[in-house]
Amino acid sequence: MTSKDPLAFQVFNEIGIISQLTSAAFAAVLPKGVTIAQFTVLNHFVRLELESQSPAKLASAFQITRPTMTSTLARMEKAGLVTIKADPQDRRGKLVSVTAAGRRMRETCLERLAEPLAEANAVLAPATLAQLLPLLQDIRAKLDRLRD
Repeated sequence: MTSKDPLAFQVFNEIGIISQLTSAAFAAVLPKGVTIAQFTVLNHFVRLELESQSPAKLASAFQITRPTMTSTLARMEKAGLVTIKADPQDRRGKLVSVTAAGRRMRETCLERLAEPLAEANAVLAPATLAQLLPLLQDIRAKLDRLRD
């Protein structure tokens, strides 16, 4: 990468590298059998306070294919983290809900993330993180609107 690369590319390249570094650190501390993809589904439900959502909407939210989401959800259902039921409004459709065990697993994952976060906090100034958060939220919101 050179300074001649477009500015947006340079920024997104840095974000991508940060994502890879943090994903690797997080994957290393997740409970056995739980993947980052499964955690992100659990986190999506809890963060947005969702009761249920269709697999298609979940796939769209995560920008992955429906078969990929279906596979992830099937493993999560087998582990008791989610339930998948027929949609009462559309019998052909399905609705996914997080179970109490799924909510507890999300909390367990966050607890296991405490050490890597403490290490990050040791090298990242809280003021820097506080400045970055609204900027990153604004970028995410604008990019999310582009896909509609």
